[in-house]
Amino acid sequence: MAAGNVESSVRVEENRDHDKAVDREKTCPMLLRVFCSVGRHHSLSEYGRGSVPPSELQIYTWTDATLLELTGLVREVNFEARRRGTRFSFAQIFPEPRNNCYSRRDLGSTVAGERGPDDLKTLKQCRFNIGDYIDIAITPPNRNMNQSNRRFRPY
Repeated sequence: MAAGNVESSVRVEENRDHDKAVDREKTCPMLLRVFCSVGRHHSLSEYGRGSVPPSELQIYTWTDATLLELTGLVREVNFEARRRGTRFSFAQIFPEPRNNCYSRRDLGSTVAGERGPDDLKTLKQCRFNIGDYIDIAITPPNRNMNQSNRRFRPY
């Protein structure tokens, strides 16, 4: 058999959804269930068997919401979180169907009144799925052990 040039007629279009901004006027927001705790993240055992921690904050937002935007929304309703220098450590809580339990993934942290590398991370960039939870450890400035350590993980 003679070897010839074979050309595929299959066309692959690149998925550029991650680059597109959400049109907040035309797109319905999702319910984001946020659980805040001072000084530490909630234990994963608090998310089992149909129960969740009692400190729930319900936010309607979009997948292009940034960690900085979520920080501002939490600061509006949480008195302890309003002080400059307060650290917000974000974690995604998601179900593990194989193990019938929940897992945690660190998303990043923000500090009130300071710019940081995680400020502009969006939920979409963090691979957030509708139905997952956000767990936020709020650490007031007087409880921050090391201000220069941006990756402090209080759990």
